[in-house]
Amino acid sequence: MSLNVISLLVENKPGVLFNISNTIRRKNFNIHSITAIAGEEEDDTSRITITSKGDAKEVDKLVEQLDKMVDIISVKRLDPLRTIQRDMALVKLHTADPMAQEEALAVINKYKGLILDIKPDTIIVQVTGSATEVSDFQAEVTHIGIVEAARTGITAIEKGWITLKEK
Repeated sequence: MSLNVISLLVENKPGVLFNISNTIRRKNFNIHSITAIAGEEEDDTSRITITSKGDAKEVDKLVEQLDKMVDIISVKRLDPLRTIQRDMALVKLHTADPMAQEEALAVINKYKGLILDIKPDTIIVQVTGSATEVSDFQAEVTHIGIVEAARTGITAIEKGWITLKEK
């Protein structure tokens, strides 16, 4: 089973996200990650990106079911070859030992991370990339000591002039 990315343009109203997640639950899918962002103040829409593992045919059936919902303006399963996908993590590392700090800085540079805060015993770093790159970064700094981490989940957009509004 592969990881599928579903992108939705929805009306920005209370209960829409609940109805979407409930439909996904009823179809026996587990949400791997979900990101949502509201449009501008004058825009009454939100963009939601959901990732879920599953068979492509079953995910297509889920997309068809979601497309029937009243509050959904547009929904599609994104083709991984025609999309840009990114994940972002904020990671706080324990770097009280100078050698640990030096090693952390080397790994941060390797993954083109952005240092957001540095204290004598901790570093907070932002790492952005594919989900695999972010996971690889976290795996590589685990032995240094991850104090805390937060991830956004995958967000995606199609390449070129294709938009979610155009199905």
